[in-house]
Amino acid sequence: MNTPRACAPHHRFWPPGVPHTVRPSAVGLSHYLAVAAQRYPDKPALHFCGQSLSYAALQQRVEALAAWLQRRLGVRPGDRVLLMSQNCPQYVLGFHALLRLGAVVVPVNPMSSATELDWLQRDTGARVALLAQELLPRAQALLQSGALQAAVVHAYADAMHPSAVGAADSPWPEPFHQPRQALTGPQLHGLEDALAEAGHARWQVDGGHPGPEALAVLPYTSGTTGHPKGCMHTHGTVLASNLASQVWRQLHAESVFLSVAPLFHMLGMQNGMNLPLTLGATLVMMPRWHAPSAARLIEQHRVTVWTAPPSMVIDFFAQPDVLQRDLSSLSLLSGGGAAMPEAVATLLAERFGLAYNEAYGLSETAAFLHANPLHRGKRQCLGVPTPGVVSRIVDPETLAELPAGEVGELVTSGPQVMQGYWRNPAATEAAFFERDGLRFFRTGDLASVDEDGYFFMRDRLKRMINASGFKVWPAEVESALYEHPAIHEACVIAVDDARRGETVKALVVLKPAQRGQLSEAELIAWGRERMAVYKAPALVEFVDQLPKSGTGKILWRELQEAHRQRAQAAPASATDPAPATSSAAA
Repeated sequence: MNTPRACAPHHRFWPPGVPHTVRPSAVGLSHYLAVAAQRYPDKPALHFCGQSLSYAALQQRVEALAAWLQRRLGVRPGDRVLLMSQNCPQYVLGFHALLRLGAVVVPVNPMSSATELDWLQRDTGARVALLAQELLPRAQALLQSGALQAAVVHAYADAMHPSAVGAADSPWPEPFHQPRQALTGPQLHGLEDALAEAGHARWQVDGGHPGPEALAVLPYTSGTTGHPKGCMHTHGTVLASNLASQVWRQLHAESVFLSVAPLFHMLGMQNGMNLPLTLGATLVMMPRWHAPSAARLIEQHRVTVWTAPPSMVIDFFAQPDVLQRDLSSLSLLSGGGAAMPEAVATLLAERFGLAYNEAYGLSETAAFLHANPLHRGKRQCLGVPTPGVVSRIVDPETLAELPAGEVGELVTSGPQVMQGYWRNPAATEAAFFERDGLRFFRTGDLASVDEDGYFFMRDRLKRMINASGFKVWPAEVESALYEHPAIHEACVIAVDDARRGETVKALVVLKPAQRGQLSEAELIAWGRERMAVYKAPALVEFVDQLPKSGTGKILWRELQEAHRQRAQAAPASATDPAPATSSAAA
């Protein structure tokens, strides 16, 4: 186990009662759910759209689905399986059934295009997918080619209370109200039919629970090469993050979590699903973000814990009637992905007595890595290294450690850090180095540490856009834009966005014959058909040429800096069209 250096500055402000290291678990994630079902069989594991599911019922369904996947589809330990859906109980069921088998979950953004899904299938070698029925068309080509051998399909409405399905005042979009559709073809299987068959046959899973060393989940994070990279997380790395978060934030089995951040993303996966289920706590799940519904659910279920990106929190507290809401049960409001604006932090403290507990983590670290002590937080701060974590600021070129106050690359070592990138040894080698007996991960984030040992984000070493906590790599977006027949050159930059933190802007040079033939709106719509909404450009500017270096490389830094200078001189809200917002944060 990694041990922080003695007498680190932040230890002076260490939370009382929190150990400097957390003992690693000797069992895997599925063991925790089984124990919670034994301890609290009748306790609600989750609430969803007026329906509750007890721990006993959830565990029974997990075991049944796992047995069916094993018997009918031949899913074995180590097999990668795609999981693609909006937030719903079926997502939780599928995720933990796969973990029970020792299979590896490949969480897929439900906004992913068919092209992006095809790439993930080829990279992982997945032959089975679990997905929501409205997303089935995106997988049809893979099923027809035989790349995917089977798909297990669910309908959200099956998990909702009948009174909530089709309700006139429902805030949820049409796919959530669609009844179960008929499936044709031997490759397609209904989730409820699979559960019924397993229950009738009384099938049981062959084999015990996987251990902490078993690969559990492959969340994909985009790379500067334009291709996403799979982060190899074991049951042990995922649990290391969860267990440290529990003790740091004083969470327990009676905590009630609002689960609304997307479950395919590490923020939602860990804080809105794995953490409460590991505790035996209750999660209140929303299909997607809707501020009035969040307020109602916090009141109704006496929610105590809510983890959300700043954009979601800002939206929530901008509601006109929020001061009339009973939010007294809410004791912990936390998140990351972007700094919380000072004005909003002040409102939370003065009007609601809440401090937004800012934290820092990455897909590569299973979310929880740094956090502010609850009793002594600093605003717009990444916090301090949490139990078992050692972080340093180094020179990006020499990797020499830098003194407090100087800006350098944040590197980190801890039990929650991934094993490496899936089938990408070159990227893994570039991302890690060893020093003082520790294996450090290079985050690519430029930061500094103050005299108290608190870390602050300064910039990004890598060329990356942070849209509501989701990473967008310009090279990937540019690669897609170049497929448009009218585009000669393209450069993608970040634009400040009060809601999302940053959004995507494309500077485009059209081919001479195409100038005046393509509008900004048409190109934005084209991009959204081929990329997840949060990746697709929300803003487009046509230019005559792009600046280049002597070797012909587009000077993206120059373009980025020029835009920022213009934005400072004339606020974007007064000059630029309003950026389209993405539902990804929900």
